Amino acid sequence: MSTRPWIVGDDLWALIEPLLPPWPEKAPGPRPVADRLCLQGILYVLHNDIAWQLLPLELGFGSGQTCWRRLDRWQQAGVFDQLHRILLAELNAAGELDWSRACVDGPHPREKGGADTGPSPVDRRKTGSKHHLVCDGRGTPFKVITTAANVNDVTRTLALVDGIPPVAGRRGRPCRRPDSLLGDKGYDSNPNRRELRRRRILPVISRTGSPDIKGLGKLRYVVEQTFALFHQFKRLAVRWERRTELHDAFISLACSLICCRRLKKHRS
Repeated sequence: MSTRPWIVGDDLWALIEPLLPPWPEKAPGPRPVADRLCLQGILYVLHNDIAWQLLPLELGFGSGQTCWRRLDRWQQAGVFDQLHRILLAELNAAGELDWSRACVDGPHPREKGGADTGPSPVDRRKTGSKHHLVCDGRGTPFKVITTAANVNDVTRTLALVDGIPPVAGRRGRPCRRPDSLLGDKGYDSNPNRRELRRRRILPVISRTGSPDIKGLGKLRYVVEQTFALFHQFKRLAVRWERRTELHDAFISLACSLICCRRLKKHRS
């Protein structure tokens, strides 16, 4: 990772710039801070987990309030979800996505309050949130859902699978269904198994009260590896945003950055 990972390179900016909503030509007030600088300010907060008001003005990214407003505006315009889909399509075209299996998991980040929170069953009932993730067989993130910490993993299985975006990049219809879904005993549910089979997805999920499926852990380690990558973005290790949509904006941006790194590694 670069010593300054918040600096937006030309390749990444070429993907993001066309997605940004334009400013009105006759907007009142002073000339707005350039979008690229604001994006770097947002990335600075994402990587370093500082309060918005502590964003150093000497970096030239504008004030923390300016970057926060730009993040909110871009999230409402769907910029980060679009960027994630574009990068998934490029990885798919390069043959870097493994559709033979997908993995799901849902650990608990710490939480400072806000929407979609609840008493954590693993942290002395403290209020918290949970990230539910589905990734491909190589750990590339497809979809992340934020819920209260007391929401059971099994209740979000189908929402994760159905939330995988249609991924273009190859001839024919866009891909959006893995061949199989791997999960631990927290995803044990016969109704979910039936629904997965109806979607032509083979459920490979350990049953409660029975030994784990042999070799499942060696295949599922990629989802834990992906969560470790997420927590390199310090803003995601502790959730500070009270508004879920702004927290989800950071998550989508982190998904895009992980995909961008993998694409860059493939091309190098």
